[in-house]
Amino acid sequence: MKSLVCARPGLLEYKEIEEPNLKPGHAIIKIKRIGICGTDLHAYEGTQPYFNYPRILGHELSGDLMDTSGTNGFSVGEPVTLIPYFYCGQCIACRSGRPNCCVTIQVCGVHLDGGMVEYLQVPEYALVHGDGLGYDALAMLEPFAIGAHGISRAAVAGGEFVLVVGAGPIGLGAMEFARIAGGRVIAMDMNEQRIRFCREVLNIEQIIDATSSNINDQLMEITHGDMPLVVVDATGNKKAISGGIDWLAHGGRYILIGLQKEDICFNHPEFHKRETTLMGSRNATRKDFEWVISSIRRGWINPAPYISHRVSFNEVGNEFKHWLDPAGGAIKPMVMMTPN
Repeated sequence: MKSLVCARPGLLEYKEIEEPNLKPGHAIIKIKRIGICGTDLHAYEGTQPYFNYPRILGHELSGDLMDTSGTNGFSVGEPVTLIPYFYCGQCIACRSGRPNCCVTIQVCGVHLDGGMVEYLQVPEYALVHGDGLGYDALAMLEPFAIGAHGISRAAVAGGEFVLVVGAGPIGLGAMEFARIAGGRVIAMDMNEQRIRFCREVLNIEQIIDATSSNINDQLMEITHGDMPLVVVDATGNKKAISGGIDWLAHGGRYILIGLQKEDICFNHPEFHKRETTLMGSRNATRKDFEWVISSIRRGWINPAPYISHRVSFNEVGNEFKHWLDPAGGAIKPMVMMTPN
């Protein structure tokens, strides 16, 4: 079968590999859609942590279940997606119900070869029922779930101002779920197209251009002098992460969803005087996936407008460099393994 391999930064190669043979406790999916995310693009440009080459990318996936042991409530032929974080089930994180940060986690498409293949074998426990959603929506559950998990970590309460820094797919998902939780969302980005998406698609009223020289003044005005009680970083940018503490209210919570490879630092007096709660937010749980599915089915979230580009699997190898260019306007490129 055909696969697309990131051989090294900047180089994607199509290669023929063997189709998987079913192992006990596993399932085989015929891939239909592959969402392209920041992890894939950062791996391509060589800036992704936890990454080794060569690697088959792809973890935002949907398809048809082709083979399974049949003991887990799934039926051959049904549409499915997967939770792409494979865990040990035995470490302290897993024992405490947090397999999303398993000590020995293996993320599909990062630590292990991913879904840019015709057929993918995954642990049965990772499967998620399609629940009536189409292939596009199923392939977008994972990025929405990451945003939902971050908002869950933040414990957003009704009426709280929530500043989300970074209006890529993860940040946009965090905005959606902050609003569902009753938060008063403030969006921040420097990309004009993403700012327009926030305004025209998500109908977010309070938007700040990250290149502004008076961000603090704008936040003070919006929040009536309080500053946001929750700040969510979805940029993975060192400068943005380090500076975000200045935008946080006293007694506030700072949630880092974005990830970058270097050390981060804060001004300790600024951090201390706020009695800041600082939290990382890694991946997502099955509960988050179920909340996303429920939110889509209730009409609270519409995945369709997020898909900014469509490309066939045979052509995707030529597109990564264009999607890395902010001028290209990529929100969620979607790879089509088949036309339906």
